[in-house]
Amino acid sequence: MAELQAELSGQALTFRDPAYRWKVIVSTSIANALEWFDFIAYGFLAVTMAKLFFPAANGTTALLATFATFAIPFAVRPIGAVILGAYADRHGRKKTLLLTISLMTLATAIMAIVPTYGSIGAWAAVIVIAARMLQAFSVSGEYGAAVAFLVEQGDDHRRGFLASWHYASQSMVAVLATGFATVLNATLTAEQIEAWGWRIPFLFGLLIAPVGLYVRSQLRETDTFTAAQPSKAPVLEVIAAHRSTIAFAIGVIAVSAVTVYLVLFMPTFAIKQLGLPPSVAFLGSMLAGTIHVVLIPIVGFFSDRSNRITLSLVASLAMLILAYPLFAFLVSTPSVPALLAVQGVLAVVNALNLGCLGALVAGLFPTRLRTSGLSISNALTQMIIGGTTPVISVWLIEAMGMPTAPAFYLMFGAALSVTALGVLARKR
Repeated sequence: MAELQAELSGQALTFRDPAYRWKVIVSTSIANALEWFDFIAYGFLAVTMAKLFFPAANGTTALLATFATFAIPFAVRPIGAVILGAYADRHGRKKTLLLTISLMTLATAIMAIVPTYGSIGAWAAVIVIAARMLQAFSVSGEYGAAVAFLVEQGDDHRRGFLASWHYASQSMVAVLATGFATVLNATLTAEQIEAWGWRIPFLFGLLIAPVGLYVRSQLRETDTFTAAQPSKAPVLEVIAAHRSTIAFAIGVIAVSAVTVYLVLFMPTFAIKQLGLPPSVAFLGSMLAGTIHVVLIPIVGFFSDRSNRITLSLVASLAMLILAYPLFAFLVSTPSVPALLAVQGVLAVVNALNLGCLGALVAGLFPTRLRTSGLSISNALTQMIIGGTTPVISVWLIEAMGMPTAPAFYLMFGAALSVTALGVLARKR
C-alpha cells in the first residue's frame, strides 16, 4: 500500500526502500562505466598511443610522453573539483552527475574520431591532451558527487556497502577495458590495431552514454542533502574550516590511488620489462579487476559492522610490507603465472582498502560541504600522487636501472596512508 501511494504521488519509492537503493547502485555504476572506460583504455593502449600520437626516435621517450599526457590532465582535476564540487554542494548531487556524464560523453567522442599524428601532425597530440583534460575535469566532479550521492542513501548502517559500489563499478570497467585490449591484441595484428583497432574501445564507450544519461535522469536528490542548509561558498568554507581534514583525506586515499594506476601500468610493465607478449600482458589486470568487483562490495558490507579506519590501516600496512617482495618475485620469475599471482595479491589488499574508502572519507566532511571536500581531496591526491604513477614508474626504472623500482613508489603511497590512518585512529 505504501509503495502504491508513493507511485500515485509521483515519488515512486522512498530512499529507505531496498528497490530504490539498488536502482541508485545500478544507475550510478552504469554511468560510472562511461566516466572511466576510455580513461582506463588509454592507459592500457599506452604503447600504441605512443606510436600514433607521440612518435619519437627513442621508444622510452615516446612512452614517457604518452604517460605524461596521462598525468598532465590531473592538473585540471583541482579545477574541476572546485567548480563541480561547489556546484554539487549548492545545487545538488543529481544535477552534477548529469553534467559530468555529458562532459565525459563529449570527451569520449573526441577520442574516438581524433586523427593521428600521421594525418595532422602535432595537432593530434594537442587534441588528445584537450580531450583528456575534459575527461579529468569531468571525473574530478564525478567522484565527489557520486560518493556523496551513494553514502546519503538510507541510514548509516549501509554507507560502506553503498559507497563501495563506486569503486566496484570502476573495476567492472577495468575488466571490460582490459578484455577489449586482450581481444584486440589476440585477434588483430599490430598493424590493424595501429590503423583502426585502437578506436574500438572508445567507440564502444559512446554506446554507454544514452543509458547513463537516462538512468541518472530518473534519480532524485537525496533527503540528506535536501535537509541540509547549503553553503553559499562551499569551497572557501571547506578550505577555511577543514584544511587538516583535507590533508588526512589525501593521506588516506594515497595508497589506493597509487595501486589503481600501477595496475593500469602493469600491462606496459609486462611488455617492456618482462618481455611478455601483448596478448597475455593484460590477463593480470583482468584478474585484478575481477577480484575487485567481487571483493570490494563484500568488504564494504563488513565495514558497516566494524572499524573502517582499522581495516584500511591493516590493508595499507600490508601493501607497505608486500610491495617490494612482490615486484622482486615478478622480475625474477617473468611469466604469466607470476604476473597473475602478483596482481592477484595487489588486488586483494587494495580491495580491503577500497571497500572502506568511500564511506571513510565521506564521513570526514559535513553534508553541506561533503562533495567539495571529497572532490578536492581526491583531485589533489590523483594530481600529486596517483596520476603520476605511470610516468614516475617509467622514470624510476630508467634512472635507477632497476625493473623493481615501481615498488618504491607504491611503498611511498602506502607509507602516507599508514601515517594518516594511524593519526585518525588515535583521534577516534
